[in-house]
Amino acid sequence: MNFAFDRPYLLVIIPLLIPCLFILLRFLKPLFTLAAPLGPPGGIYFKAPPRSGLPGKLFFVMEVIAVSLLLVAAAGPHFSYTETIWLNRGADIIFVMDISPSMAALDMNGRSRFETARDLIRDFAVRRPSDSLGLAAVGEEAVLLVPLTTDRESFFTRLDSLFIGELGDGTALGMGLGIAAFHINKSNAPRKAVVLITDGENNAGAVHPETTAALLGEMGISFWVIGVGSSGEVPVNYLDPVTKMRRTGTFESHYDEQALENLAKKGNGTWISATSGDAFSSAFKQLDQAEMTVRKSGIIRHNEPFQFYFIAAGFFLLLAARFFRINVLGAFL
Repeated sequence: MNFAFDRPYLLVIIPLLIPCLFILLRFLKPLFTLAAPLGPPGGIYFKAPPRSGLPGKLFFVMEVIAVSLLLVAAAGPHFSYTETIWLNRGADIIFVMDISPSMAALDMNGRSRFETARDLIRDFAVRRPSDSLGLAAVGEEAVLLVPLTTDRESFFTRLDSLFIGELGDGTALGMGLGIAAFHINKSNAPRKAVVLITDGENNAGAVHPETTAALLGEMGISFWVIGVGSSGEVPVNYLDPVTKMRRTGTFESHYDEQALENLAKKGNGTWISATSGDAFSSAFKQLDQAEMTVRKSGIIRHNEPFQFYFIAAGFFLLLAARFFRINVLGAFL
C-alpha cells in the first residue's frame, strides 16, 4: 500500500505560505490601512493591548497550519494498492489428513509428521493462489473442515487450529475419502484432485477405503496417497485432547505400505512413500508439478481518498483560532 497525491503540485504552495503572509502583513498591509485617531484631533492612536502579542502569534500559527492542512487536502491524498484478479479457474484439491495420535511421531527430520504435513499444505496453498482448496480430517470419525475455497485466511485459520486426536484414536480412511469424493464431484474445475496423507491403516468407519478410492477413479478425479513415517521405534510427543495431559514416549512405528499402494492403484492414483521430511517435501513438489494449471491474472489498482481528516483538522484549527481571537483578543474578525 502506497501513499500518494492526485495534485502534488499544490504542496509547493505550503512552504511559500509563511513568507507570503509575512510580506503581506509587513509591507503590503500598511499601504491599504487607514489610520483613524480615537478622540479629538491630535489624540492617541489605538494600539493593541500588550497581552495580544504572544496569543496573536499563536493564533496566527494555528491559522497557517490550518491553511496548510486544507492545501494538503486539496492536493488529493490517497492510499493506493493493487489487487491481483485471477481470470481463469485453478484446480480444486481436497486434502484428507490423518490426525490420529501416531501422526505425532517425531521422525520428519526432528519434527512430527502432523506438523510437517500442516506446513507443507500451507506452503502449497501459498504457491497456488488461484486453486480452490478443501480440508478433511480423519480420526475415529471423518469430517470436512473446510469446503473448497480460495479464501486462504479461513483455510489457514482452520488448518492452524487442527490438533492431534481431535477426532479420536482411530483412522477412518474410507469415510474421509468418501467425504472428499462427495464434495469434489460437484466441482467443474479443469483439474480435480484428492490427496490422502496418512501413516496408518483403515481401522474405523463404515466405508472401506478401496470402495471410495474406486469411486474417485470412476469420477476421473486425480488421486494421491502419501504414506508418511519411518519404521522402527520412534519418539512421540503430543497433548491428549481428552485428558489435557502431554503424552511422550516411543512406539513401534509400522504400517502396511502395500495396502496403501493398492489403495492408490484402486483409484487409478499415485502412491508416494515419505519416510523422511525431505521425502515428504519432494512428494508435495511432485504433486505441485502434476496438478499444475494455466494461470491467467490481471491487476487492478485501487485508490482510497484520505483528505477527510486533513479537511476536518484544518477547519477545526480555523474555528479554534477565530474563537480565541474573539474571546481572548476581543477581535471582531
